[in-house]
Amino acid sequence: MKKLLELVGGILLIAGVCGVIREVWPWFRLMGFTDWLIGKAGFLQGWELFAHIVIAVLGFLVLMIADGVRKA
Repeated sequence: MKKLLELVGGILLIAGVCGVIREVWPWFRLMGFTDWLIGKAGFLQGWELFAHIVIAVLGFLVLMIADGVRKA
């Protein structure tokens, strides 16, 4: 369970940080799926930067939870 949480948290953190960098510097094209994912959610139009920050924070929180889980 710990490894799964670490994997999910790491992916979310990297995706969120890459999305924030993409919003600040549009020439940065790494991890383009985050832009596609946020673009598909119509209610997030105009809130893309905030959504990427939330994804990064969520990834960080999952990593902190994984750190607290005992290895089974």
